[in-house]
Amino acid sequence: MAGVHFGFDNFRQLLDLSIGLAQRLDESRAESFTLLYCDFSAVEQSVIDSSLEQILRNSDAIVNSKFEYFFLLPYTDKYGAKIVKNMFEEFFARDLNSSMVSYPVDGESSRALVEELANNISATYKKDLKCLESFNLY
Repeated sequence: MAGVHFGFDNFRQLLDLSIGLAQRLDESRAESFTLLYCDFSAVEQSVIDSSLEQILRNSDAIVNSKFEYFFLLPYTDKYGAKIVKNMFEEFFARDLNSSMVSYPVDGESSRALVEELANNISATYKKDLKCLESFNLY
């Protein structure tokens, strides 16, 4: 098991692709995917790499900017994403700053999803994710 890692510069395209696939394949418009954010800044890179190998599925996508990780989890609702987050916390033996949004419940475009995620992180952790500036949120 392991997720597929994408460059951060492809983040918007990855979200747009996932939304396009969901619109084409999921007529019920159920929670088609969840975007999970985790702050891994207190974890060594080698431990992060090992956790990604053991926790994520081959169908999961990973995008990161330094230690700010975003996981696109297809056909996963927030309950399932919370399980993934808890698996990371157990693996690292520490609590993580995290947040999640689901398509289409929390937004129907890549910008809307990322804006909702950024707002959640800002409200909960008093932190702006400067790495998301390419989405024109700030």
